Amino acid sequence: MCLALAPAPARAGRAPLQLFVTQPYLELHTGPGRGFPVTQVVARGESVDVLFRRTDWFKVRTERGILGWASVHDLSLTVMADGTPFAVDTGTLSGFRTHRWEGGVFAGAYAGATLISAYAAMSLTDNLKVEADLAQFLGNVSDGYLVDIGLAHVFVPQWRVSPFVTLGTGFTRTEPKATFVQPIDRNDQLAYAGGGLRLYLTRRFFLRGEYRTDVVITKTNSYEVNPEWRLGFAFFY
Repeated sequence: MCLALAPAPARAGRAPLQLFVTQPYLELHTGPGRGFPVTQVVARGESVDVLFRRTDWFKVRTERGILGWASVHDLSLTVMADGTPFAVDTGTLSGFRTHRWEGGVFAGAYAGATLISAYAAMSLTDNLKVEADLAQFLGNVSDGYLVDIGLAHVFVPQWRVSPFVTLGTGFTRTEPKATFVQPIDRNDQLAYAGGGLRLYLTRRFFLRGEYRTDVVITKTNSYEVNPEWRLGFAFFY
């Protein structure tokens, strides 16, 4: 997810953004990361064309047509054709309000068991998001997994602390623990509703806390699992 493509500076039908090097040189890596070797440098006064962005790295093309990757930090020291410093969006409160993708990892509790989960979300609007979640719970009596998909509505996304509600469905797999007999694993459908808070921290990171009530639907009846809560770190881009 962290390597997914962010909005490209050079869009279809437009000329690529041209930047000029003001430092002694600009290092170009073979890939989007410090672990990739530096094979080219661009001298002061020369220019590069920005093709697209991947997280905190930009793919660029030199005046000689050589392709490479430059870091956000290095490109933030360049200037545009009119001498204006190149402003790089590294994540702001405005981006917290308006972004396309987000994801995170959490820890919490599910009916008394320890819960570990991860989620990903796509924004339909600033207020409405589609979320998918995968979780594992570890208890004294049973272990299991939760997989669900649903909608989240953020009431005031422009606030640093913004409340939200969630509603969705999924399924749960329960694996009972037993000593003398072989237990039967169960796969059941579930529905959930809940709410929580998002707290913007810095750059692209925020805290997210959530409380849910789950209804597990078996072949013979249904029952509530209460409480389920989770808290953790998330990011957006």
